[in-house]
Amino acid sequence: MKLLIFILTIAIAQCHASPKLVDPTKTTVYGSGLEPDKIVLPARFFYIHILFFNNFNSSRFNESPPLNFDVQIDGKSPHGPCRSKVDLINRGDGSFIARYSIISDWCDKMIINVRYNGSHVAKSPYYIRDLVYSEKCYCPRDLNIWLIDNECKSATQEDQIVSDLHSFKRVNFSMIRDNLIKRYNQPESVSLCHYVVKDQQIWRKCYGKYDGFKMFMDATLLALGRVVALPDMEFFLNLGDWPLSRKGGQQRTSGPYPIFSWCGSDDSYDIVLPTYDLTESTVENMQRVSLDVLSVQREKYPWSSKVDKLFWRGRDSRRERLDLIALGRKHSDKIDAALTNFFFFRDEEHKYGPKVPHISFMEFFKYKYQLNIDGTVASYRLPYLLGGGSTVLKQSSPYYEHFYHKLKGHKHYLPIKRDLSDLVETITWLRENEDKALELAKNAREFVNSNLTPRHIYCYHMALFKEWSQRLVSPVMVLPGMEKLEQTHSCSCKETHTRDEL
Repeated sequence: MKLLIFILTIAIAQCHASPKLVDPTKTTVYGSGLEPDKIVLPARFFYIHILFFNNFNSSRFNESPPLNFDVQIDGKSPHGPCRSKVDLINRGDGSFIARYSIISDWCDKMIINVRYNGSHVAKSPYYIRDLVYSEKCYCPRDLNIWLIDNECKSATQEDQIVSDLHSFKRVNFSMIRDNLIKRYNQPESVSLCHYVVKDQQIWRKCYGKYDGFKMFMDATLLALGRVVALPDMEFFLNLGDWPLSRKGGQQRTSGPYPIFSWCGSDDSYDIVLPTYDLTESTVENMQRVSLDVLSVQREKYPWSSKVDKLFWRGRDSRRERLDLIALGRKHSDKIDAALTNFFFFRDEEHKYGPKVPHISFMEFFKYKYQLNIDGTVASYRLPYLLGGGSTVLKQSSPYYEHFYHKLKGHKHYLPIKRDLSDLVETITWLRENEDKALELAKNAREFVNSNLTPRHIYCYHMALFKEWSQRLVSPVMVLPGMEKLEQTHSCSCKETHTRDEL
């Protein structure tokens, strides 16, 4: 009997000690990047979730596997094999993001291969039925079909759009256009652009001395126009930081003017778009930008190796940022905070300096706790903080981005008072409740993948533009003095492509 117990004990111990082996057949692969003939993005992407098996069952990995996955794109292009660029992002929790961009104009008979240790996983290889076009090809699809294929929410399902458009049920630009321009044509302090989209052509005229940020909306409209049929519409875009269409004052008698902005506030009527920063990281994904909501999920510092402090770097664009520096000096065991530039409070640099060099945003996540604190308006870094794998603390704010209303305090982040008076005690609580801190970090990343990926950003723009176009009651016309934006593309889906027969 003792011998039998001894043998069973050895067997069980060996079972628990055996290495985790990836189960290729039960590993899951999913996401819009597996339908590249329908869903066109600057970088397509999909997810890989690993299961491992032992002698008894299969379970999900919660750490990096012993080996990496291999993702390959095969197919034919006009100039030989289909050319693509693949980036595999290891999130360190047993899951990967595989993203790829099509370098060829288009690919025929495309195959997506996902392998682990030489073996195909899940339902790999994935055969793509139709031609796959590069995002640089001019191939606009019917708006309604595009919205369905991309599984976009409608405007009525986006609470922020519903709220923003509540005051603008019918918009007659023929009646308000001249007064709107007169009201906001303040060259030294206000910059805005008047956009008109007509028959898939994009026109604009800008007002104000500092209109350089028009390049972001130009690039957004041109990129969207290559993949989807834009509705005829016109709108005014605020290029500055602060929302323009303020509640109260003159608006009480004239009514609010419809202004699109990248940031909203509790005391304004501005219609909020995804920020220029977040949208550029979508349009230029796997191209010019190095920081985006996908790449930020690459694990560099596992949770167990992170420094048990709050980390922050930024410029001096708000008094509370100076207060944060003072807190950090008083509680250096909990907070590592420093300013990288002085502009607004140069006369106080001697007190809150010296300024420190900029560091890579990925280095922020060497630390367990991250603080999102306002700058001049909302801090546009929040999407990246949420996806980075650390716990986010967010300052209370009257400013918001297009997705803030979906966030839930104590689930995706911990709220902090505007004056930061509870910051230190919150860090202390997190240290004493590490399981909760890690749960918050995981929830935040899940929020990003459910709401802020490139597909979501494209969808939000088009849901808003579709609804907005339906509220315009005056004819959409190209006006004198407007400049046409020239569409740039490498090919067109209307061109004739020779396909090999099966």
